[in-house]
Amino acid sequence: MSQDVTHPLTPQDCLVALMVAISASDENIRTEELIEIQTSVNSLPIFGEYDFDRVTVVSQTVFDLFEQEDGIAALFGLIRDNLPEALYETAYALACDVAAADGAIYEGEIRLLEEIRYELNIDRLHAAAIERGARARHITL
Repeated sequence: MSQDVTHPLTPQDCLVALMVAISASDENIRTEELIEIQTSVNSLPIFGEYDFDRVTVVSQTVFDLFEQEDGIAALFGLIRDNLPEALYETAYALACDVAAADGAIYEGEIRLLEEIRYELNIDRLHAAAIERGARARHITL
C-alpha cells in the first residue's frame, strides 16, 4: 500500500483545514484571514506541538478538494474521521474567527459556517455564542 494514497490528518490538521476552507469559501483569501490562521496556529495551546510547515500541505489538500465535485463532502468526511468530537466546537470557533477577521462575513463564508454547524452537529445556542464571541473579538470602531 502506497503512502501517497492516504494522508491521515492530525486533529490539528483538521482545525487548520477548516480555517483554510472558510477563508477560501468566498473565493477570495484575504490577508487578515491568513494572519488569523497564522496567529491561531502560533499561539493557541492546541497547536503547541504542531509543525507550522503542515499548514501548506493541509491548505493544498483543501484547495484540491474544493476543485472536486463532492470536495466539501470529502472534506467533512476527513474532518469527522480525524477530529475528536471534543474539538468540534473549537473547530467552529476557529472558523468563525477566520470568517470575522476581515470585518465582514461574506455569502460563501455564511454558507460554509452553516454547513460546519450541520456536519459537526453544533448546537444552535452554542453556535450563536461562539459567533457572538468571534464578532466581539474582531469588531472595529
